[in-house]
Amino acid sequence: MSEKSPRSGFIFKPYSAPDQSPFEKLFEIFKELITHTSGDFDEAIDWLRELDKEYELTDENYTIDDFIEDLKKKGYVKEEIDAEGNSGMAITAKTERAIRQQALDQIFGKIKRSGAGHHRSKDAGQGDEHTGDFRNFRFGDALDKVSMTESLKNAQINHGLGSFNITEDDLVVEETHHKSQMSTILMIDISHSMILYGEDRITPAKKVAMALAELITTRYPKDTLDILVFGNDAWPIAIKDLPYLKVGPYHTNTVAGLELAMDMLRRKRNTNKQIFMITDGKPSCLRLPDGEYYKNSFGLDPHIVNKCYAMARQARKLHIPITTFMIARDDYLMQFVREFTLANQGKAFYTGLKGLGEMIFEDYETNRKKRIKG
Repeated sequence: MSEKSPRSGFIFKPYSAPDQSPFEKLFEIFKELITHTSGDFDEAIDWLRELDKEYELTDENYTIDDFIEDLKKKGYVKEEIDAEGNSGMAITAKTERAIRQQALDQIFGKIKRSGAGHHRSKDAGQGDEHTGDFRNFRFGDALDKVSMTESLKNAQINHGLGSFNITEDDLVVEETHHKSQMSTILMIDISHSMILYGEDRITPAKKVAMALAELITTRYPKDTLDILVFGNDAWPIAIKDLPYLKVGPYHTNTVAGLELAMDMLRRKRNTNKQIFMITDGKPSCLRLPDGEYYKNSFGLDPHIVNKCYAMARQARKLHIPITTFMIARDDYLMQFVREFTLANQGKAFYTGLKGLGEMIFEDYETNRKKRIKG
């Protein structure tokens, strides 16, 4: 529906779907605009009005004002009052979910919902995934694993229906598989370079994060996804906050992001852990013990990059692989990523913005399969 444009970021072409109402057609465009404006409703509507003038998206039977009224009625937007007492429209959680689903559809395609999507290990026995197979009760088996239905059936067969009698030999246990879960941390670079040179890199990163979140919560609900952003410092954000994410006037403190990611993963009880890092620039900042920042944007500062390599080795010791998605092609930056990846024994992808989501999805699925085999 859209192509990149140096002027506005996107060129919207005429689009017609046979079964879409006027509201649905506009809502598809609105969701795209609200993502690009980081949740700013007024700015998104201004863009929508401009596009309407250029492409005649509406007519006298259904106007942009009618669309806004429908957004209110359907619960996609609501009126809010800010800290200064000014009233305005804001999107709701219902819209946030719709944006995540659209991102999933755009990036990963129409993925059908399947089962729980667990990460199964090869060990059978006292797990929590039922297989439908039964075996005789053994000393040490937990009583809650005993299948009462099958055990009673055995008792009736073995002792007759005249009087109730059940022995240890009648008890059976249903076989189960252990399930291992995947805990993923997605690190997103929000340093200023993510919007430099007329290229919007943060919006594709947001879309990837929203799509991955929707994928995991709907297809692999036993897995966990946590998202953090890093600039001068690093901090976690909630999935619901993704549409509002903006780039700041920050340097790139990769070390802070990795420290926070590993700290978050230490708290997970899951055995399988991984870090995905989306970045477009070199590490250029460290936070010193006194709270001040050490910054150097010129070239690769040995003090900063050595700290990054140390973090990569530490993650390796904790059995946490790091997959880096590098949105840059500078030779010296690619060399840094190669050294970083070697220190962690992880993986690296050198990619532009196109296909970033597909790469992350494929790598996530590949890692799942490896964990299952392991």
